[in-house]
Amino acid sequence: MSLIPYLAAGWIMLVGVYGLVTSHHLVHAVVCLSVAQSSTYVLLPSIGYRKGGTAPVFSDLTDSRTPVVDPVVQALTLTDIVVGSTVTALLLALAVQVAKRRGTLDPDALRSLERER
Repeated sequence: MSLIPYLAAGWIMLVGVYGLVTSHHLVHAVVCLSVAQSSTYVLLPSIGYRKGGTAPVFSDLTDSRTPVVDPVVQALTLTDIVVGSTVTALLLALAVQVAKRRGTLDPDALRSLERER
């Protein structure tokens, strides 16, 4: 078992979180959040990986001791990709609405929540 996929997932997460914390633009923050969330695309398949494993199709296996990869984490990864892209699209749509209503995408300029009259 190698630690490289876990270290890569952790590094991708740290890069995304660092970008999110230091962001001064809403679109940049959405992209950094998407990068942080994409670390799970590396983490989930590495959890289900088995060295020498085959696809989880059991009709062609003659030896019952042949290792197979876990199909559940593959399904979770696909679900993660769909949910991640949906959340990114929703957050970008909200950023567009903020830009239309407030005229800026700078989070520091959006600190006040009181209504402008």
